Amino acid sequence: MDQLKVRGGKSLQGHIQAAGAKNAMTKLLVASLISDRKCTLYNVPNIGDVEITVNLCREIGSEIEWDKKAKTIQIVTPELKTSYVPQRYSGSNRIPILMIGAMLGRTDEDIIVPTIGGDLIGARPVDLHIHALQKLGATIEYREMKKEGAYFAQAHEGLKGAVIELLYPSVGATENTILAAVRAKGTTLIKNAAIEPEIIDLILFLQKLGANIMVDVDRTIRIQQAHEFHEVEHTVMADRNEVASYAMAAIATKGRVFIEGAEHLHMIAFLNKLREIGGGFAVKRNGIEFFYESNLRGGLHLETDVHPGFMTDWQQPFVVLLTQTSGASVIHETVYENRFGYTQTLKEMGADIELFTQCLGGKMCRFASSNHLHSLVIKGPTPLKAHDIWIPDLRAGFAYIMAALLASEASTISNIEFLDRGYEDLVGKLSLLGADITRLTAPKKACKAALHNLLIKPTSEVDIGAALS
Repeated sequence: MDQLKVRGGKSLQGHIQAAGAKNAMTKLLVASLISDRKCTLYNVPNIGDVEITVNLCREIGSEIEWDKKAKTIQIVTPELKTSYVPQRYSGSNRIPILMIGAMLGRTDEDIIVPTIGGDLIGARPVDLHIHALQKLGATIEYREMKKEGAYFAQAHEGLKGAVIELLYPSVGATENTILAAVRAKGTTLIKNAAIEPEIIDLILFLQKLGANIMVDVDRTIRIQQAHEFHEVEHTVMADRNEVASYAMAAIATKGRVFIEGAEHLHMIAFLNKLREIGGGFAVKRNGIEFFYESNLRGGLHLETDVHPGFMTDWQQPFVVLLTQTSGASVIHETVYENRFGYTQTLKEMGADIELFTQCLGGKMCRFASSNHLHSLVIKGPTPLKAHDIWIPDLRAGFAYIMAALLASEASTISNIEFLDRGYEDLVGKLSLLGADITRLTAPKKACKAALHNLLIKPTSEVDIGAALS
């Protein structure tokens, strides 16, 4: 098991290229399963979640050529050789459940996919997915299988368009419904849909493929049945999570970093909050430059929300950035109920953070009176000290990288496979910017000791809450 050794105290300076978006790329691979036409994708990130999704698609019959150096993938699925996704993919990521929507219109066979996985950040129930697909005419049930759960789905009578209103604008449920609706007879309306940039990227891809899809201003997405499909060439959007992560690391370390390919339109909510604390940025023709100008100020109130609000994935590194601001700030997490477990390690590194079960925000969220620690107050500026760290999830992982970059001595970071899932060439990019970071293979004894130390903490201090979405 690999570890990272990070010695802090250096400001990040330089120029990097934004990678393709993890949360767009994986869904585009699944969307290609809808037809038997060749799809060519550009700006493909070389990350673990793409590798997993490529293997998933190959399992059911996709022919894939991945040129990692050129960052391109060609995928074509002439036929579904099987509609069974093996149980070994159970918990690997959140993609298997989306394969139901993509395959329902291409097969009369029963579709079997394993339970889903992902980061340990709170419950991500699939009831919204199931309800929407049932409205379109699918039959879906959960069964225990080989000591693991699996979803069984079929639409022997075909899919029919329907009006579907989501109780919450879930990204995954919106994507699954869109994928199924492309082959459903007639017209489908999705009300209260998620409208994240990654969903718009998916819609653009599907329009090239042959779908008629419209997004209305009231969060309604209208999909008409596609009767003919075409070959597609599509460039994956830049990863706004990666852009924000390096932007915050640059400002926190009092540096200056230009991120080529960063898209202004996708970063509006983030840039507004960055400006409120005095972080510098300049939008250029081909990207955005982020820089430290002067002392950062606290007094910030921030609520995470669905797009166009402030992304929940930006929250963890932003907390680390707030440790370097002057004054107290409040963060109210409204998307996931269990996303503050990572803060215990930051407190051990010197951060002044207090958690609350109340909604400390301008509105009451769905976690009000639920006894979840989903608000925090953070005071700064505070110096951070080196620490041995075990990563619990992807975004907390980058927050820890930031904290280690700010610490005075060397930190050791374990369980970095989470970072490999979502950040392309993390060590290479940070090294290019001047960070003192090294990847090394850790002795098994050291990894077991780090895991033991994590597990003996009280459950309120670690992020071992419900994981599945």
